[in-house]
Amino acid sequence: MCKKIFIGATGQHCGKTTISLSLMHLARQKYKRVGFMKPLGPKWIVFNGTIVDKDAAMFSSVFGVEEDVTLMSPVTLSPGTTRRFLDGEIDAAAPLKAIRDACAELEKKYDYLIIEGAGHGGVGSVVGMNNARIAAELNAPVLLVTGGGIGNVIDAVELNLALYQREGADVRIIMANKLVKEKRANTLSYLQKAFSGSGIMVTSAFDYLPTLADPTLHHVSELLGLELHGDAAEQRRLCHTIQLGAASSQIVIDHLEESTLLIVTSSRDELLVTASALHHIPEYKVRLAGLIIAGHVPVSSITQRILDDSKIPYIRIKETSSEIFYRLREHVSKIGPEDLEKINLINSIAERYIDFGAIDARI
Repeated sequence: MCKKIFIGATGQHCGKTTISLSLMHLARQKYKRVGFMKPLGPKWIVFNGTIVDKDAAMFSSVFGVEEDVTLMSPVTLSPGTTRRFLDGEIDAAAPLKAIRDACAELEKKYDYLIIEGAGHGGVGSVVGMNNARIAAELNAPVLLVTGGGIGNVIDAVELNLALYQREGADVRIIMANKLVKEKRANTLSYLQKAFSGSGIMVTSAFDYLPTLADPTLHHVSELLGLELHGDAAEQRRLCHTIQLGAASSQIVIDHLEESTLLIVTSSRDELLVTASALHHIPEYKVRLAGLIIAGHVPVSSITQRILDDSKIPYIRIKETSSEIFYRLREHVSKIGPEDLEKINLINSIAERYIDFGAIDARI
């Protein structure tokens, strides 16, 4: 018999995918066959010629189960799906049937199945398939991922619990994630007090780690929809800091932090040439991950040659430097199959911080 767990969350960016990756890693140490499913996929891509959810594609690549990817992502919300459903062009029973059928097939193949929800509890309501209902229909105990505070976490959990309870879903675990390291024990203690009479286990996951939220150069390229030039081997490099190169070249260089993605206006020849030269000096290469060259003014021909010869990673964009700076600062990085550095870090931290035995006993 296949054991199942549904990974829900109180909101976006709580860390569902990180927790799912962690549980996959930990479960594989106990169970021979561990599977993954993203029943409702709001963010789709074309993977091996099929439209599937991005997380399902990532899990299938990382864990070598590409043959199951269509079962892992039975329903995707591609453009127009919402309107077609509301207009009656899609059978109202079709999403649930597709999800049930896919889950039944996966249960035959695996001993342990991790089912990841999408966003907060209500996501998917437009097609009659919110997270709470899916968990109930698949008879999967729920682990609800939250942020790392106290009052805001309690409020968010109570709001989501109402929906899960209405749908008849069984929330058994609340997992606080992205905790402030110095407040970890205190936060967990108060959350356990808050839910002590609910019968729900309260546990914790990761401390807040900027590394897990930082994008790679490849992610920035994908986000902007533009080519990453320079050394292709650098595309997996994490960008810990985004800096606007508005001051003099000397001040900009002196204030570079570790693995900075530097945004430079295309007319700043002296800064572009300096950055290109520093790419070959180890102590500066550590601090300078790459460049975003912004603006409508063409880069001068000699500066362009120096850029290309240096192999420094860069992206050319027509937006202004301030526009792209604020756009990137609002971006929250998602984990992709190429992010082996992040995935390995997640796995190593999970072994220290997540009590899989206690979680497994609760489901």
